[in-house]
Amino acid sequence: MNNNAMEKIETVSVDELRSVQLERMKKTLQHAYQNSPVYKKKFDEAGVHPDDFYTLDDLAKFPFTTKKDLRDNYPFGMFAVPQEQIVRVHASSGTTGQPTVVGYTQNDINIWSDVVARSLRAAGLSHKDTIQVSYGYGLFTGGLGAHYGVERLGATVIPMSGGQTDRQAQLIHDFKPTAIMVTPSYCLNIIEALEKKFGTAKNCSIKTGVFGAEPWTNEMRKEIEDRLGIDALDIYGLSEVMGPGVAMECLETKDGPTIWEDHFYPEIIHPETGEVLPDGELGELVFTTITKEGMPVIRYRTRDLTRLLPGTARTMRRMDKIVGRSDDMMIIRGVNVFPSQIEEQILHIPQLEPNYQIQICKEGHLDTLHIRAEMRKDISQVLAPQLEAQLKSQIKTMVGISVQVEVLPEGSLPRSEGKAQRVFDIRKSA
Repeated sequence: MNNNAMEKIETVSVDELRSVQLERMKKTLQHAYQNSPVYKKKFDEAGVHPDDFYTLDDLAKFPFTTKKDLRDNYPFGMFAVPQEQIVRVHASSGTTGQPTVVGYTQNDINIWSDVVARSLRAAGLSHKDTIQVSYGYGLFTGGLGAHYGVERLGATVIPMSGGQTDRQAQLIHDFKPTAIMVTPSYCLNIIEALEKKFGTAKNCSIKTGVFGAEPWTNEMRKEIEDRLGIDALDIYGLSEVMGPGVAMECLETKDGPTIWEDHFYPEIIHPETGEVLPDGELGELVFTTITKEGMPVIRYRTRDLTRLLPGTARTMRRMDKIVGRSDDMMIIRGVNVFPSQIEEQILHIPQLEPNYQIQICKEGHLDTLHIRAEMRKDISQVLAPQLEAQLKSQIKTMVGISVQVEVLPEGSLPRSEGKAQRVFDIRKSA
């Protein structure tokens, strides 16, 4: 088998793809209704039955699944197979409450490995590559999800996990991986370590970076590509739906992740009304798994705000860059603000580092934003007031609100070793 050959399903006609999705969706709805007490109850309460599903549009009749459903049925209440068929569990970090738990059958693990291998192939990688996996291993789906995909591709995996930044840089130097899988914010820390240790990160062996687990801007992509001398591509996934590999950007187009629609059926809904929106309109991304056995999810609300776009490199639809989340949106004096909008403005100023913090503060009765950014180490501290004024003015122009800005020397703010925490709400503690 040619390791670089696309699977037939990636390029079939849209009609053939929809026909596969319809067949798989019917089976999934039946499986969920018959084997998951949670879904039986949800469908019954909504007055729908799997027999009411004739066309893909009929999915809109079925109720949504939210993180709350997963938390309310913690730990194993969402599973749709007997416990002895579950070969692995993962869980989210639970930073916002009870962790959400997912369970996989052996078949689920096989499919997950397949879609990650397919994703890596879409990134231009093959069995000849060596890939350093710097996502965290453990209950988080990133590390093991990526790991099994690399092995399925037949490539060499370096299971580094997150953290130990100096060691990450040393191993890149010694083991000469051709690709890295990591969060974009942590990649910047690795780049800093390479630059400190070896003078530059540009001439290392890495040619491709597969970045996921957090939203990132095109400016951040450019920064990583320029400093590391690589192609930086976006992989998308979430543990409740599977893990990394739900969607992947293709190297030849670099125009947003292609959703592997033969396994994950996407919809875009209006975040407030729940109404299904046409392709091309901005709204909240919703997924239904159509091949998952252990824990199928029906119409799972991801809270990610994006739009569905027509396929380019593949028949399957793409998702646009995530502009934010319907739940990490900050409303500041009536204006909806996303961290990604602030990041974009920081990255437009070449003298600033891409490491930053956003603090939500209260002044009197008004919510305000305090932005803390860092100067690059070769820039004189004398320029700080000028850079503060510039960033303040750009945010006011582009985002529409006045903010406080503090520009600090390089290295003043903490560095993340996984998903970066950018927003700190200090209104409650004030």
